[in-house]
Amino acid sequence: MTITTLDTPSAKPLLDWYDRHHRDLPWRVSPGMAARGVKPDPYHIWLSEVMLQQTTVQAVKPYFAKFLQRWPAVTSLAAAANDEVMAAWAGLGYYARARNLKKCAEAVAREYGGIFPDTEAGLKSLPGIGDYTAAAVAAIAFNRQAAVMDGNVERVISRLYAIETPLPAAKPVMKEKVVLLTPAARPGDFAQAMMDLGATICTPKRPACSLCPFRGACEALKFSDPELFPVKAAKKEKPVRQGAAFIAVTADGEILLRRRGDSGLLGGMTEVPTTAWTARIDGETSAEAAPFDAAWHACGTVIHVFTHFELRLSIYRTAIAATVDTNDGWWEPVTNLEAQALPTVMKKAIAAAIPLAFKTSKG
Repeated sequence: MTITTLDTPSAKPLLDWYDRHHRDLPWRVSPGMAARGVKPDPYHIWLSEVMLQQTTVQAVKPYFAKFLQRWPAVTSLAAAANDEVMAAWAGLGYYARARNLKKCAEAVAREYGGIFPDTEAGLKSLPGIGDYTAAAVAAIAFNRQAAVMDGNVERVISRLYAIETPLPAAKPVMKEKVVLLTPAARPGDFAQAMMDLGATICTPKRPACSLCPFRGACEALKFSDPELFPVKAAKKEKPVRQGAAFIAVTADGEILLRRRGDSGLLGGMTEVPTTAWTARIDGETSAEAAPFDAAWHACGTVIHVFTHFELRLSIYRTAIAATVDTNDGWWEPVTNLEAQALPTVMKKAIAAAIPLAFKTSKG
């Protein structure tokens, strides 16, 4: 492990840079607005941070706007139906986060009268809020001196100190550095400045080092190649799992859907009938595993990559005259699919059998 003895640089150059070059984001209060007394909305900060954990700013913006239009306050989100929240979340990934989002909103409404706690400890007591989200909300929404570290910040820190320990083992060392760097004044702006720096200047490839406010202190720029950092452990090859999905459509344009159990992968989401695949085991792949007897026709295979494995689903379709009784599930008009809590993998499966079922098959 290599940990440099670089003195902790001042946060002032970064904050000065942020004042001039910050990104305008719908959940953010800019430095100019803050100077006029506008304060961040903790609900907006929390909602955006949960959404941003697995996707990009550009992808999150329309979801954030949609959520605020439907549920403008944490109390209205707390009162929403679970299925509506899950459907609105579809496409953002990790549906356990959507369930925890709802539970957290309910806890804030029930236990705190709709007002978020303003400390890291208080925030961490809420469902679904871990170290990162608690620190981000505490710093950005409440100006607490909390050390915020996301992927962008990790990249900046790893280069600033030329940390050669591979991720994820380097995270504790990186966190120590962020703690030292975070100023008592404007900690929320500092956290957002670090994120913006990583997103716009200290990028994974071809970083714009000449524009960086930390260029004079950056160890990687002085003695190495910034693109070599952060060092990452070799990735393990993802296992491939097999399964089948069955799309049954009636003459009236209704499709058979069912709800997954609350626990496990895609818990609580809507799906078409599938075989019993998991992250650890394969499911049946033939038409013999269909939910009822019919003329099932193969429609190819769809591939979906989850965080820890790749899933390959054999798709089968049948056209029947009218609905049939099944042990579980219900028949839904195909025209209403956009309103259902269908995860991306299920949208791909349906689109393989019914190409015009969605405006886009990307979910």
